[in-house]
Order: sequence, then C-alpha cells, then structure tokens
Amino acid sequence: KDVAFLAPDRAEKLDVYLPATGGTELRPGFVWIHGGGWTGGTKNEARATNVCGTLARAGYVAVSVDYRLGDGAWPTLLFDCKNAVRFLRAQAARYRIDPARIAVGGGSAGGHLALMVALTAGQPGLEPEGAATPYAGVSSAVRCGVNLYGITNILTRRQVAADGTPGEIRPPEGAHLRVYSARDAADPVFRLASPVNHLSPASVPLLTLHGRRDATVDYLQAEELDRVARERGARHELVLLERAGHTFDLETWQRKPLERDLRPVLLEFLARHLR
Repeated sequence: KDVAFLAPDRAEKLDVYLPATGGTELRPGFVWIHGGGWTGGTKNEARATNVCGTLARAGYVAVSVDYRLGDGAWPTLLFDCKNAVRFLRAQAARYRIDPARIAVGGGSAGGHLALMVALTAGQPGLEPEGAATPYAGVSSAVRCGVNLYGITNILTRRQVAADGTPGEIRPPEGAHLRVYSARDAADPVFRLASPVNHLSPASVPLLTLHGRRDATVDYLQAEELDRVARERGARHELVLLERAGHTFDLETWQRKPLERDLRPVLLEFLARHLR
C-alpha cells in the first residue's frame, strides 16, 4: 500500500498487487487508473481491487495509482499515469516484471487517461520531462490499453437519459473546463486530450468495455472510438453490454452479476498482446 512513485513533494501514491506464486519467471505488468471525472476518486476504489486482484491471481504485477485531480490538473494527471508505467519499468528487477510486457487500463475518467497513455507514447508535449518525472530516459510506452466506459472524444460526449439513451451534445463546462484550464469548449486542449484524435495504424491494440445503459458516459463514445479506429487502420476491440450501466467491474454492476463475466475477456486480450 501507498508506494511512492512521483517526486518527493507529491502526496499521490500507488498500491502494488503481487501474484502469490513464487518462481523466477518474469511477469507482465499492468497499470490501473481510477475514475472520478478528473476531479475525484482514489486508487482504493473497489473496482481497482476487483481488476488488480484478478490480474494478480493470473500472474500479473498490477498497480493502482492516484494522480493529480481538479483545477489545472491537465496535463499533470496524464504525466502521473505515464510515470506509473515508468515506475514499473524502473522497478522491473524488484518486482520481477518483464519491462517489454506492460499494459494500461482504467475506468471512466481512468479509461480516458488509459487511452491517452496508450496512444501518445513519445508525443512531444504529452510526455513528462524534467521535474515532471523521476524517471528520465525511461519509456512510458505500453503494449496495449484497456478502456472501461471512458470518454473517447470530449467534444462529442452527449447528455444521457437514466436508461442510457444518448441525447444532445454535452460540451465541457464548469469543473471540467477548470481541469483543463480552458475558457470554453472551443479551446484546442480538448482536441488534444481526446483519444480518438491520436489513433493511427501504428497505435497499440485497444479493448473497450461499455454498457448500453450507461447514464454517465454515453455508449456512443465507445462506438465512435471503434469507428475511427477502423477508419484509420488501428486495432480496437469493442464489447458492449446490453444490461450494464456505469462503473461496473469485471464481474458485477450495482452488486449484481453482469450478463457476461469479463474476466476471461480481459485476460485473453492481455495474454494475446503481452505474449
């Protein structure tokens, strides 16, 4: 619990989930990013325990990370998540991680950030440098990314009815403008911070899990990512759950079993791309 991974003056920490089995074989690593609308949330969320616990039992070294939140958090919140990837790489010997086999995932706002981590490795202006990272020269690249119901295009997010039916466009406002230090929805930062705009044939493989009853992030966000990925020759797999809403984990939504156990879906995707 509460492992330091940022500069000494930063309060944010991460938790490490380790496999119970011993041995000397190198293990894949996974960074989990919590949700909370870029303004709240914590690495201690139950969803993180479910996802990271599932992965640890399958032989992964998983970390659940905290990151900068609230007013002016962009781009530090993205840098923090990339520093978590760099942490795993820098601590590979300590945790017996294969530094060539690291993935990233997250839920809701964490899903958005996981996509940004996966799609913008090495991109100027979107990589932590100098005082923004304790890991100079260490790569933040991952082999694949997992998105649970995250925003994929900030500018096309829609209002959503209680049953998940998408409505009119919902431009960023209020707290979300302040997170990105933006005056209005026309600020170019929102195009820069939208994962769909970073898809290319060279993008790492992505998996999106989203529910059609999602009343927080419309499922059209997932479908837009899938459509743009196909148009641009990027690799993306989409799983839409008919009877799930926002904040489900790999097994349950609102304390009831999902229509489909997502543990095998996640593990198969990761095994395929972290071989």
